[in-house]
Amino acid sequence: MVFLPDESRSLPPPPLLNKGSVWLGFAGWMSALLDNAFNHRPVFGAGIHRQVLLATLGCVVGYHLVKRAEYVHAKVDRELCEYIRHHPEDFRRSTGKKRIGQLLEDFQPVR
Repeated sequence: MVFLPDESRSLPPPPLLNKGSVWLGFAGWMSALLDNAFNHRPVFGAGIHRQVLLATLGCVVGYHLVKRAEYVHAKVDRELCEYIRHHPEDFRRSTGKKRIGQLLEDFQPVR
């Protein structure tokens, strides 16, 4: 599958009701309601099958978009951890704690 490579199968699946599926399901349902309103049909009463279809389609698309986003974030995390593991000299732990005033330069106004 082009949308998700095979290596994404090792990740745990996201929950069925997540932020993406709920929002896109709601957007699909609202698009069916707007279609009814624009065509001068009863908004909630006409085309119940279309409302259910578009809400379900939105939920499915939202679920797969969240799944893709989790795969992309996991891939970036893996690459960052690999980089840190191969370049430990760039990520040394500091021996003493520094205050924020010691890290920042003195403020000089531009005017």
